[in-house]
Amino acid sequence: MNYHALEQTIGHTFSNIDLLDLAMTHPSYALQHKCKDNQRLEFLGDAVLEVCVSRVLYEKFPKLKEGMLTRRRAALVCEANLAQAARKFGLGSYLKLDRGEEVVGGRENPSILADTMEAVIAAVYLDGGMDEAARLIDLAMGDYESAARSDRDAKSALQEYLQSLGEETPTYEIIAQDGPPHARVFTARVLRADGTELGRGQGVRKQRAEEAAAQMAMRVLGQ
Repeated sequence: MNYHALEQTIGHTFSNIDLLDLAMTHPSYALQHKCKDNQRLEFLGDAVLEVCVSRVLYEKFPKLKEGMLTRRRAALVCEANLAQAARKFGLGSYLKLDRGEEVVGGRENPSILADTMEAVIAAVYLDGGMDEAARLIDLAMGDYESAARSDRDAKSALQEYLQSLGEETPTYEIIAQDGPPHARVFTARVLRADGTELGRGQGVRKQRAEEAAAQMAMRVLGQ
């Protein structure tokens, strides 16, 4: 596959283009073609992303305390924001998927796009170093002000809303794990202190499933 246009979009020309190709290789494709997938890159990219975003927030908001910085970081590195960045860069059109994922709309799947964005960040980091990765993350995050305007992830927002009603902190449960090992999908639910279910959500990670459940709960509560 020719990645020249994508390199121009993300502003990095790879010395080792195989890293970018690996970042585009979904586990479903790798299983079918018996090659490596992008999950290890995703793991590394997640760590690089958190470090870079944390540093920007630390420098950009010198008066904020740890808790608020943590919430703003969560709002920036959440699945929805990463998927939006992936769409901005057009990553979906470069994804290597098996036919099954292609048919069910894998190129527009927020979880897949978010994971791919993290893998691309790792690929740029390995190829060009931390400064290049940080530049790409800055490009993906824009001016970082979206988190300043809405600095709570769904879980934090739900907790704060329930506490404003005099309720205790909600709890989360993973109630199902589906799919093959290379494409596991978790289902989570969020419960009020009295055991009432507020919402359910799915994600390729437990944390993202819980976040999706909190988002559903906030919609149910009209928030």
